Amino acid sequence: MKRSLPEVHSSVTIGSPSLWKRMFAFAGPAYLVSVGYMDPGNWATDLEGGARFGYELMWVLVMSNAMAILLQTLSARLGIVSRRDLAQACRETYPKPVSRALWALCEVAIAACDLAEILGAAIGFNLLFKIPLLAGVAITACDTLLILWFTKFGIRIIESIVLSLITIIAGCFAVVIFLVKPDAGQILAGLIPRLNDQSLYIAIGILGATVMPHNLYLHSSLVQTRRIGATDLDKRAACRFNLIDSVVALNGALFVNAAILILAAALFFQRGLVVTEIQQAHLLLEPLVGTTLAGILFAVALLAAGQSSTITGTMAGQIVMEGFLNFRMRPWLRRFLTRMVAVIPAAATIYVAGEAGAYKLLILSQVILSLQLPFAVIPLIHLTSDRRRMGAFANPNWVRWLAWTVAAVIVGLNLRLAWTQLAEWHRSIGPWLMLVTVPLAAGLGILLGWVTIEPWLPARIRRLGRPPVVLPSGAEIVLPRYKTILVPLDHTAQDVKAVSHAAALARLHGARLHLLHVEEGVTSQVYGAEASTEEVEAGQEYLNGIAASLHEQGVEAGYSVVHSADPARAIVRGAREIRPGVGVMGAHGHKGFADIIFGTTIDGVRHDLGLPVLIVRQDG
Repeated sequence: MKRSLPEVHSSVTIGSPSLWKRMFAFAGPAYLVSVGYMDPGNWATDLEGGARFGYELMWVLVMSNAMAILLQTLSARLGIVSRRDLAQACRETYPKPVSRALWALCEVAIAACDLAEILGAAIGFNLLFKIPLLAGVAITACDTLLILWFTKFGIRIIESIVLSLITIIAGCFAVVIFLVKPDAGQILAGLIPRLNDQSLYIAIGILGATVMPHNLYLHSSLVQTRRIGATDLDKRAACRFNLIDSVVALNGALFVNAAILILAAALFFQRGLVVTEIQQAHLLLEPLVGTTLAGILFAVALLAAGQSSTITGTMAGQIVMEGFLNFRMRPWLRRFLTRMVAVIPAAATIYVAGEAGAYKLLILSQVILSLQLPFAVIPLIHLTSDRRRMGAFANPNWVRWLAWTVAAVIVGLNLRLAWTQLAEWHRSIGPWLMLVTVPLAAGLGILLGWVTIEPWLPARIRRLGRPPVVLPSGAEIVLPRYKTILVPLDHTAQDVKAVSHAAALARLHGARLHLLHVEEGVTSQVYGAEASTEEVEAGQEYLNGIAASLHEQGVEAGYSVVHSADPARAIVRGAREIRPGVGVMGAHGHKGFADIIFGTTIDGVRHDLGLPVLIVRQDG
């Protein structure tokens, strides 16, 4: 099994003897997770909830936050103890059809979350700079390269950037709430639970916007960026510090969500104003509060929320795809595909229905997130309660009962929403829609039933369709013996590193090196092996010199030159003729934008070569 987020896995050291320094070293993952709890989708549900029902739904925010702390703590514990993220653990536990279905649902949830980010950031651009929504969607959709560039700096830099944006959001709302001066008594009265058919849709939207399913996958991976020891004592300390991190970060998110709902209740509900758009709320702030500062701060916070949440969306998408499918896609391509899935409905809705349609789409995206939530929560509870996986860190009985209570509340609210929504669609659209919705609902019900009762099913049923079991550490390991080692060279400083490592392997195995170079020049592409230029001749002399030097050191070596415009394909084709046992390649060293321009021969070779490939870095 591949490591979760391998580019930053165990990249942060936490071994300081100082308590505060260790706490600071562990701080970070929960802040990245908390961004999802204050993204633009939350704004839509909180604004409508406050404007339509006043302070009545404050209890939903507090309850959702308490649920989030519990579930995120379980997610972090799964990652720390088992060294698996939630997606990897589901892939190892469930039959392939079930695992793939869970993956598909999670991808839908991530697309819905990304949709909220795009619409929110586009609205923020519109409020601050008067950029049309469609243009704002296009600008936001082009952040792929920016996110890819940020990830090159390591996880701590990303955490610092996100924390700065969170500080901006919280600071803006602290000032706005000070200007609004809400009634504290009414806020406390809103903590008394109450719910009806009119507020149910918004309440579940708030629940989906607060307890976000993809955050459970994300948190279980992010905690593994810390270099945690293998002993129970180390893991217990890591669990304790991550609990503190989660409580602080998620209560910060609660402040932002509560501030938005309180703002809507104090300004709009008290005056009988029905707010159906974020832009409308922004427009009303200035005359109702009496200063343009409130509107500016509102727009700045919205833009910061939309932009910061794109970072965690990228990571969540990568974690889910790699974990469920055991397949790695380049992050920029993964982000591009997810963005397109979100951009198309966003642009179409804005074009057809205008700004009001965009606001309704924001609400719908959060309800979709809530409907997907049980399919992440129930597996998480099962996995963290499994003593075979968690050992002494398995959930105690009181945590198990509390977690199942949370799951029951989530499933119950979702079932009530589904029934209410199906009845409404039946009245407004017609009975023919039931031909689609009823089978879909039945399929989701069967899937939810399976993941719920799976631990109690007979072992022979549970084993059906499961992926192959990883061999235990005590299994017999057969050591390979290499006869030929392929070394592709590209006439750069990396060649020395690659040849040195390959020669070391050759001496251990008594193997022969085969040096391979691909000529990409125009003459080579036109005339192939008949090409004869000063550059081609210099290349052959270069290879001949390396081979002669290796012979002097007792390493047998030969070489060949291939002419092609596609180095990766030419190397694979040459390898099939040479039939080596292993390949050794030097990393090209491109970073960030240059990596996209020049491409990566290594990726093309290692996926198609069909044999082990040792990649030698510049500092290797």
